[in-house]
Amino acid sequence: MKFGETFMEYLHGEQESFLDKFSHVEYKRLKKVLKTCRSLHGSYGADEQEDENSDALSRLCRYESCPLCDKIFFSELMKEASDIAGCFSSRVRHLLHLHIATGMQRYVLLLRQCFKNDRQTIAEEGRMLIDYVTMNAIAIRKILKKYDKVHSSVNGRDFKRKMQAKHIELLQSPWLIELGAFYLNFNESDEESSCKISCQFSCDLSTTEPVMKLRLPDSMKLECNLTCPICLDTLFNPHALSCGHLFCKSCACSAASVMIFQGLEAASPESKCPICREAGVYSNAVEMLELGLLLKRRCREYWKERLIAERAEMVKQTKDYWDSQTKYVIGY
Repeated sequence: MKFGETFMEYLHGEQESFLDKFSHVEYKRLKKVLKTCRSLHGSYGADEQEDENSDALSRLCRYESCPLCDKIFFSELMKEASDIAGCFSSRVRHLLHLHIATGMQRYVLLLRQCFKNDRQTIAEEGRMLIDYVTMNAIAIRKILKKYDKVHSSVNGRDFKRKMQAKHIELLQSPWLIELGAFYLNFNESDEESSCKISCQFSCDLSTTEPVMKLRLPDSMKLECNLTCPICLDTLFNPHALSCGHLFCKSCACSAASVMIFQGLEAASPESKCPICREAGVYSNAVEMLELGLLLKRRCREYWKERLIAERAEMVKQTKDYWDSQTKYVIGY
């Protein structure tokens, strides 16, 4: 079965009522745009025998840009990708908030479970969100590949870079990592085997480079390295900057010249990612609570050592901070 048929079957299958609330890639319509362009290319090739000027026109369309496609294709695909990324992040944020609620809200949720156990419902929604983002990501990848094939260009590949620059590359979303960690935590914490769910995610922390892996529907694998690129240890209290790179909270704070107790939100707008050097990525940083819980459960001794060391560093930084504030106030 071709991917177009598979994708349409997915949109109108058992998850149709769920997907009606979300944006998705208009794969069929965008493919028709490319077919129209291909037919025009064919007509240019026929006219070439009668008119030498058509050769230049054909080369312009095939190797530089194609006004017919570009006017519709890239603008709509960018909007669709942005809408999908927004829908996905907001739904995952809401779903995980139910799973890792704290304080009074956690008490209310636990009380509610005495009357209605919706853990399986939450897990099923998580599975559908994973299907949603992976199917749309594959649709975008395939339609861009088809664009480059029709036009003999690299514009589709360049468009993927633009998506990454705008932080809407679906498979690089930190919320996908959080969703994978949620799945693994769910299976480990659930005592009833009947409530366990099949998972496309796996996590290997025994190697020198700990990774989380996701199996995609078209036999592809996506890997996320769980090593902090600054301290070169397994992530502790992990945070993702808006560019998608993962760091320990203390390492990210140090890179932005802010104290741990102040948090990443205290970083200046000019602060850059230590990896890609993009500015302004600290303002929308994501605290990876589910990933932190997963690492804490699987690396208990390591987590305990890092926790003691970070607390000691926070005490030292706090003392230094208030000492400097006191000296400033008294004019010393």
